[in-house]
Parts: sequence; C-alpha cells; structure tokens
Amino acid sequence: MERKWYVIDADGETVGRLSTRIAAVLRGKHKPLYTPHVDCGDFIIVVNADKIRFTGNKINDKVYLTYSGYPGGQRSVVAKDLLKKKPIAILEIAVKGMLPKTKLGRAMFKKLYVYEGAAHPHQAQQPQEFGF
Repeated sequence: MERKWYVIDADGETVGRLSTRIAAVLRGKHKPLYTPHVDCGDFIIVVNADKIRFTGNKINDKVYLTYSGYPGGQRSVVAKDLLKKKPIAILEIAVKGMLPKTKLGRAMFKKLYVYEGAAHPHQAQQPQEFGF
C-alpha cells in the first residue's frame, strides 16, 4: 500500500467539517482501493490547530468529559478553556471519535500529527497540500 503525506492548514476551519475530512483520509475512503478491513489511509499533518474555530456558541457551551473509573473521577472542561490550554486535543478528540473503535482504528489514529503552529518536523516526507 502506497501511503502519501498531506498537510492541512486548520486556520479558520471549523472543527467538525475539518475532522470529518481528516477521518476519511485516515481511513482511505478517498482512494478507489478502499477496503473497510484494511488500513489503506494516508498520513495527515495538521498545522495551526490553535486557530481552529467553532460555529455558534459552541466555544462556550461545548463540554468535554473524561472519567477515570473511580468515584468522583469525572472531569469536565469547556471548549474555550481546552482551546487555550491544549488546542491539539480538540482536533484529536474529534477525529478519534470518527474512527473505528478497534485495533485498526488505533492504527489509523497513529497516522495523524497535529501541531499548534505553522511549523512541523516532517519536511523529509515531502508532504503535499490536501485539496478538499
């Protein structure tokens, strides 16, 4: 399977629309050789993740929940705070939820690289701009 490297600029993009496109490329649905039980997707590099945006009032209303499994172990954070503290996590959570919940989905998720700024250390792979 030939895998390509793509760069996506998240500046000004909405979270949901961008993450659906990323999940489709990670699964390989943009290729004519797509097979559901084979990891035939490409590598994705997302830059400027700190400049991603939400529509409507989701920046204030959307709540991300985590649960440790212990009593009283549920933690919540609002999207605005998570965007300031860890902007990479917003896109990773969105894409991870759109991938299969199996070994195959975890292997697909490892092909996603998200960076806050415009620089990334993958110049040697000669990534191309992904045209939506």
